[in-house]
Amino acid sequence: MSKLAEFKALEAQLAEQLKQLDALKNDEGLKREIEFESKLRALMAEYGMSLRGIMTLLDPQPVAKAEQKVTGNRRERQVKTYKNPHTGEIVQTKGGNHKVLKTWKAEFGANVVEGWLQ
Repeated sequence: MSKLAEFKALEAQLAEQLKQLDALKNDEGLKREIEFESKLRALMAEYGMSLRGIMTLLDPQPVAKAEQKVTGNRRERQVKTYKNPHTGEIVQTKGGNHKVLKTWKAEFGANVVEGWLQ
């Protein structure tokens, strides 16, 4: 793409984004959300509360669950199923450390074997 064509394309994108921005500036819903946020932040500052404190005050259970997820529980790996089109053999694994899967990858290549994912 030439520099001129790239410039014109970016200029058109910018004009479209400016048009969307103007539409948002005149949106009453956005104005109300901005006003709500500013009043909420002022109220939080007045009472010395943090957002987490307010969330705990309103609903203590979800915050505890979210903290538990962050502190070390990893999500369970999904089972992947590979089917060798040459032999019809099926391998199910949660990781890439499967003996047969490694053999296939050595023989056919990793990209080819990933294509066998069901």
